[in-house]
Parts: sequence; C-alpha cells; structure tokens
Amino acid sequence: MDRFAELNAFSLVASHGGFSAAARQLGVATSSVTRLVDALEQRLGTPLLNRSTRSITLTDSGRTYLEHTNQILAALDEADDAAGGGNGELHGLLRVAAPVTLAIRYLAPLLPGLAERYPRLRLDLRLADSVTHLVDEAIDVAIRIGSPPQQPNLIARKLAGHRRHIVASPAYLARHGTPRTPADLAGHNCLQFAYGASRHSWHLRSDAETTEVEVTGSLTVNNSEVLRLAACDGMGLALLPAWLVQGDLDNSALVAVLPGYEANPGQMDIGIYAVYPASRRGSAKIRLLIDLLQGALSGE
Repeated sequence: MDRFAELNAFSLVASHGGFSAAARQLGVATSSVTRLVDALEQRLGTPLLNRSTRSITLTDSGRTYLEHTNQILAALDEADDAAGGGNGELHGLLRVAAPVTLAIRYLAPLLPGLAERYPRLRLDLRLADSVTHLVDEAIDVAIRIGSPPQQPNLIARKLAGHRRHIVASPAYLARHGTPRTPADLAGHNCLQFAYGASRHSWHLRSDAETTEVEVTGSLTVNNSEVLRLAACDGMGLALLPAWLVQGDLDNSALVAVLPGYEANPGQMDIGIYAVYPASRRGSAKIRLLIDLLQGALSGE
C-alpha cells in the first residue's frame, strides 16, 4: 500500500507540476505528499524530480520512471473498471485534455448527466488549445483537432470530421466587398488563430487543386471563441470550424465566403480525434467518454 501511495503521489506531482497541487488532488497535507516522494526517491536511490522555488521538473530518470508508473496505475485502473463493469459502477479518476471552446460547446453539457449516472467517477479536465503530452501530464485521453498521431504507443479514434468556413459579418463585407477568388484574400483583414508554429497562410481546395494564400490581419488570438466574436463584430475575415459558426451562419450573423472551396490553415484532411495511450485500450471510462462525445458531435 505504501508503494502504491508513493507511485500515486509521484504521478500527481509530475502531472500537476507541484506538491501543493498534488496534495489538493489527494485531499492531504503537502507535507504528506513530500514525504511519499522523498521515500520513493530514497528507495530507488536516485532523484526523480528537479526541485526549485519556481518549478518542479522531471529528471531523466524521473521521466522514464513516470512512464512506467503511469502504466502501473493505468493497469490498476483497468482492473477497477473490469471489476465494476458488470454493474455499471464506473469509478475513479479520468483525466481529459481538450481544446477550450470545443470542450465548452460539447463536453461541458455532458458533465451533469455523467455525474448523475456515475457518482463515483471523478473528472479532471485540462482545457488548452495547445497539444498536451499524455505521458508527462498523466492524461488518460486527449481530444485533438488535426491529423491522427502516427505513434505506436497511442491510439486515435476519429470522432467527427472538421470542416472549416471562411466567414465575415455582413457589415464587414458591405464595407470591404466580398472575395470572389482565393487571391482576393490578400486585400482583406484576415483574423488568425495563433497556432503553435507561426502560420500566415490559408489553404483552399477546389476539386483536386489546392491553393495556398498568404494572409495578414490586425488580430491573432489563441482562442477560437474570441476569433468568432471578432468576426461577428465586423473586424475581418476568419477561418473557423463549422461546429462553432453554424448557428451564426443560420441566423446570418456571419456569411460564408468562397463557399465553393474547402479551407484549412494547414493540411486539408483533418478531423476531431480522441487520443489515448495504447496501454489504456480496455478502459471502460475512456470508452464511455469517447462514445458520449462522438454522439454529441455526430451532427457535425
């Protein structure tokens, strides 16, 4: 039991980036978590964490040990799932990473029903528009928009397609005109999402031909909801997912520009995927979340 407590404490410290956060997750004193990790390092005879007043990071040994630790904890979690699966009593912790706006639109509405049906299930949601590292952050399942990862230790299940529209408000188009060809975008204020890598072009495909257009604009933001609001307020053109702007298109708050083209900032054939470690292949909790989210996205 002490060894399990050590592993659990170490995993939480690594994933939360500190002893205090791990202690809050466990509902114990910070000193208790510190003692557990100290005991683990002493037993192993090697430091697992680099500790400073500002941050906690993994040593090389700690990074390797964390991967094995998370596999052990996942296996125990799988055993719990299997034991309780017959009576539908899913329980324990499920850590989920997801893009902010997608989670607000589609994941948040599922939470009350989950809590009512599975009162012993605990969710830890990590919302960010950047890509999370599943092992380092001890994430059970991540919802990602893009192409499926080509990694043997990860499984990707497609939840939905991810069509995007170039949109603008009627007021903006009345002032600046409507683009008729991809080349016309160069003369417009193109509001952009801040991707991890600098990207200043949009790709448009008609039939089998793809055109890359350099775009510039007065706003770059790392949140798609803010980008949507800016487009609705007439600031410029924006490249946004259908699941986010379909309501605005239906009520004419936004107008689709160049509707004869498929548009994306990068690769054309992307989707919404649930990504999880291969070691969690049999997890009933992950399967439940994926099925619910796929159902919610089925209309998209």
